[in-house]
Amino acid sequence: MQADVLEMADGERFKRLATLEKLAEKLVKLGADRGAALIALGGGVVCDVTGFLASVYMRGVDVIQVPTTVLAQVDAAIGGKTGVNLRSGKNLLGTFHQPRAVLIDPGVLSTLPSREYRAGLYEALKCGIIGDADLFRLFEDRRREILDRDAAIVEKVIADSVRLKAAVVSADEREGGLRQVLNLGHTIGHALEAETRYTQLLHGEAVAWGMIAATHIALGTGKLDSVTAGRITSAILGFGRLPHMKVQTMGVVKRLHSDKKTRQGVVHFILPMEIGKVEIVSDVPGAIVRSAVEEIRKLAE
Repeated sequence: MQADVLEMADGERFKRLATLEKLAEKLVKLGADRGAALIALGGGVVCDVTGFLASVYMRGVDVIQVPTTVLAQVDAAIGGKTGVNLRSGKNLLGTFHQPRAVLIDPGVLSTLPSREYRAGLYEALKCGIIGDADLFRLFEDRRREILDRDAAIVEKVIADSVRLKAAVVSADEREGGLRQVLNLGHTIGHALEAETRYTQLLHGEAVAWGMIAATHIALGTGKLDSVTAGRITSAILGFGRLPHMKVQTMGVVKRLHSDKKTRQGVVHFILPMEIGKVEIVSDVPGAIVRSAVEEIRKLAE
């Protein structure tokens, strides 16, 4: 079997159509036809771009996902969503293209830089908040072992996260309703990434800030009690201080209207109701949204 290696620049700012075009031109020069298969070996950006490329090259070729980061293993490689960014916002161009296979080896995570490792954990913690109270408690009770990359505990975190996401995707592959719950933290998280031009935060870190904001909104709208809100925030911040970022509250708020979950000008939020249960909410007062963004802006200074 012949295999050719194509490389792409690392980082969210390269998740663009320009990168996609360069890779596609290389495939043409290599003589790749509709019988080709693309193997995505790397983190979330590689998984997203390769999946997108596979979905449109020759109107569709197979893709095999081999994720090498926590974030990619629990999120980007699972479920068939692909995407690239525009200047206006994150993942505004994308397709649904299920991989032929996903190969996950938690052992490769031992070489991840600490910041990359922690950033991916926030996506796994998200799975506990939206639908697996036992996984959430594992993060609370075994935090030290998770941070120390205990092999057995990390494998369980990955497996439980994948199981939760796969179940949601199986029930709603095309994101008609239920699958939106997987976007907890992403509405404001994506706005933060775009507002900082993808240079200050890793994706998982932006999601972490977004989950704190969503918790603040849920508390402010009376959908979540203060004790549970405290548990969620403590679990997120328990993996270390999140990176600083410099944003303006109204700049972030304006970005929300470019989010894919916005319908007819109404921004939809995924809010925690309790540990293991979330709700899709569209009637959030603007003042509460601004307050939540201001809260995380101050925390991040």
